[in-house]
Amino acid sequence: MATRELLLDAAEREFSQRGATRTSLAEVASAAGVTRGAVYWHFRDKSDLFAAMCARAKLPMETTLERAATTPQTDPLGTLLMLMTTALTNLASDRRAQAVFEVLFHKCELTGELAPLAQRRQRERSLCLNYVERVLQQAVEAGQLPADTDTALATHALHAYMGGLMRDWVADKHAYDLATVAPMLAAMAIAGLRADPPRRSQERGQAQISL
Repeated sequence: MATRELLLDAAEREFSQRGATRTSLAEVASAAGVTRGAVYWHFRDKSDLFAAMCARAKLPMETTLERAATTPQTDPLGTLLMLMTTALTNLASDRRAQAVFEVLFHKCELTGELAPLAQRRQRERSLCLNYVERVLQQAVEAGQLPADTDTALATHALHAYMGGLMRDWVADKHAYDLATVAPMLAAMAIAGLRADPPRRSQERGQAQISL
């Protein structure tokens, strides 16, 4: 297990410095101080190593989101606010998460050896969207959102909002203190959702603008 962790640590460093596509498994092994054979003892290929590196950084948050989606919530929007705040705060304080997100967002092309990751990432994205929408559906049932709320559209909007925040902050960590403003950023999204959620009764493609 110790060797596996060394390899994952080395992959984070090397992928962050060189880019995942341009880093070979031999270079990861050398950075970890082990043989290339040790890499293949723990991982099938670079795609498997990359996936394990991502899972190690993201697993705690995904587990919390799944629990929120599958357990009745007394305050679904409050739970979603907490989850969003926690995700941003964790990113601000966890250097491992920052390294992984930097590689994912800015130093990774899912082609060649990493092509299998594209489908995996799509599955993970779909699962995340499903969990968020289930929490929003609970919010509808609890009367926190109108009955005709388009929970699918709201889910995509929240996902894009969070992904954009994370992507931009990782690219410029000195732009602002993410740990400090995380509660405000999350609250802004939830407040907007409460005030004017998208409705299923509106025709697709026609945005309602409140003045």
